[in-house]
Amino acid sequence: MYSINEIVKITGIPASTLRYYEQEGILPDVNRNTNGRRMYNDKILEWLELVVALKDTGMSIEEIKAYTNLIQQGDETLDIRREFLLEHKSNVEKSLAKTQYHLEKIIRKITVYDVLMHKKKN
Repeated sequence: MYSINEIVKITGIPASTLRYYEQEGILPDVNRNTNGRRMYNDKILEWLELVVALKDTGMSIEEIKAYTNLIQQGDETLDIRREFLLEHKSNVEKSLAKTQYHLEKIIRKITVYDVLMHKKKN
């Protein structure tokens, strides 16, 4: 079991965000100890890692909440959850391709500057 401070250190997610995720239903199964302090288990830690991955790849909080809701509905939503993630995967792949295209333009421009600077020195 992990305290909220330990989770903050492990994940880098601020405590306020963890509390917000719990309030919004993104972290639905957070237990509390006898003093009322939040206690997180490995399952929640693993879930948080996925939440960060989804968020960092452009999924909105509303979409993460919808996905969480589907999980809570049980195995009858397996197909829907899979399609949900497949669509997100496709969006991430498109975004990566676009970023790679732009990166290549930047690299080409740097190369132009390198050539110009080399010519200027000679």
